[in-house]
Amino acid sequence: MKFGGSDEEIYYSIQHTVEISAWSVLTVACEQTEVLLFDPISSKHIKTLSEAHEDCVNNIRFLDNRLFATCSDDTTIALWDLRKLNTKVCTLHGHTSWVKNIEYDTNTRLLVTSGFDGNVIIWDTNRYTEDGCPHKKFFHTRFLMRMRLTPDCSKMLISTSSGYLLILHDLDLTKSLEVGSYPILRARRTTSSSDLTTSSSSSGPRVSGSPCHHSDSNSSEKHMSRASQREGVSPRNSLEVVTPEVLGESDHGNCITSLQLHPKGWATLLRCSSNSDDEECTCVYEFQEGAPVRPVSPRCSLRLTHYIEEANVGRGYIKELCFSPDGRMISSPHGYGIRLLGFDKQCSELVDCLPKEASPLRVIRSLYSHNDVVLTTKFSPTHCQIASGCLSGRVSLYQPKF
Repeated sequence: MKFGGSDEEIYYSIQHTVEISAWSVLTVACEQTEVLLFDPISSKHIKTLSEAHEDCVNNIRFLDNRLFATCSDDTTIALWDLRKLNTKVCTLHGHTSWVKNIEYDTNTRLLVTSGFDGNVIIWDTNRYTEDGCPHKKFFHTRFLMRMRLTPDCSKMLISTSSGYLLILHDLDLTKSLEVGSYPILRARRTTSSSDLTTSSSSSGPRVSGSPCHHSDSNSSEKHMSRASQREGVSPRNSLEVVTPEVLGESDHGNCITSLQLHPKGWATLLRCSSNSDDEECTCVYEFQEGAPVRPVSPRCSLRLTHYIEEANVGRGYIKELCFSPDGRMISSPHGYGIRLLGFDKQCSELVDCLPKEASPLRVIRSLYSHNDVVLTTKFSPTHCQIASGCLSGRVSLYQPKF
């Protein structure tokens, strides 16, 4: 199977995101104030939302076949209806800095956003009006970069510019959390499989740049119910803080710039760059479920399974990578193009080719059709198609040639 570019290329000023909905609409978040909509099959331009926001548009998320949300550096989130694009459904106010991520729980219809103000905010879209919808601050941490929900919404993952990965287990979005009111584990570094059983509970917290304001996990554990401690059950919204292992990392630490989750919830995909922008790496971490380290500890740790070095082109810009809908491939920005990566040459599922030690990702195909640094890439959830967008404003569509 070979991938080739479409007959037409789309040229606009891309900021961060291309998103293809299940309803076959390609949406593009632009550097200025625009959102663009295309038919990804014909490349036909459908609509330009010329003043979607008052600043750069950062992310787009479809809630269903007609509703989608956008977020911006203007600190707002907007809801849109594909059937009536001349005006917003409503504008949501609550963040105090650039809004970078949008997630959605389809079961509860709760919208979850995060921004550079360090806040994760929950919005109840069941009760939206033209004036907005009810919201509450769910979580706060320093240095927040990206936030994701697992497909079953049982966990929330948050990456930070200080190299930490925060995992909220047994997630309950309906609860209001305040700093200090929920249990927290000591920060620990993920280990190789050979060291997992001996060091997962022994490594202490890294003091400098800690993303949370706790200095002692024991003090916060007092807030847990006695029943949870007695029965050895992890409480709802318990927090684990890990420093993911990155092979060849520098002493000056890493920034986790991009965070994605396997569509079946088996693993997390990170793009890490050194704080000095000297190197970049794409890493896959398997969720390790097992017996709790302590009776009150969450039952999950991460294990590095695959990795690959990335071309450090376009320093200072965040490159957004993604899994394919079946989780067998990874599309990753690489210089002026993208690379399609697999866990092995046969593009097997992750669970069928888990290595004993961390192994390199395999390059299945490299696609170069841009004349500037590629910042984002996305698989279509319904068609054999990939989209990529570069800094100079070009969106390329690729489809397989058999």
